[in-house]
Amino acid sequence: MKKTEIIYREILFDTIESKKNRFTQLELSKRLNVSLSTVNNALRPLDKIGGISIEKRFFSIRDIEKILVFWATKRNLDKDIIYKTNINLSIQDIEKNLPSKIVYTAYSAYKFRFDDVPADYSEVIVYSNNPDEIKSRFPFKKGHANLVVLNQDKEMSRLAKNNIAPSAQIYVDLWNLGTWYSKEFLKALEQRILSR
Repeated sequence: MKKTEIIYREILFDTIESKKNRFTQLELSKRLNVSLSTVNNALRPLDKIGGISIEKRFFSIRDIEKILVFWATKRNLDKDIIYKTNINLSIQDIEKNLPSKIVYTAYSAYKFRFDDVPADYSEVIVYSNNPDEIKSRFPFKKGHANLVVLNQDKEMSRLAKNNIAPSAQIYVDLWNLGTWYSKEFLKALEQRILSR
């Protein structure tokens, strides 16, 4: 993921999960170990579309949905894929047999976080910084990839809870999937995070 995307996720994590509404650029710069100019460049388009309001000493959240959708349009899942394979197991068996240090996103993350499944799904998508362990358990096989592994950035493990990606990350990843059922999951997730 790009640095700007990590900044968007951090803002959305604090807003959605911690109900924080006000931030300083310096605080984000220090926490994420990025330059102030990187933070400022990431925030400008959010201010322009009305997602945030930039004041002299801080910025505040105006519209979570606009920030989510803006980030979703910038996200490129394909660039983060580090491994994918076809596995002749049920989705539940794939989920059960993954290493303990992965982070679930998309369908599995929604299921585990909310104990709900808006539609049947046929892929497991996870983040990992150790694909070799996954490859040893699930060797490569041609066919429709029903296990997709994305590169896990260094901030993900801090934000993940019980091996589940933050709600904003789940949203953006679902938004970028082309299956009919991703839309069902997305609608259900929108109701949960935007109606708070």
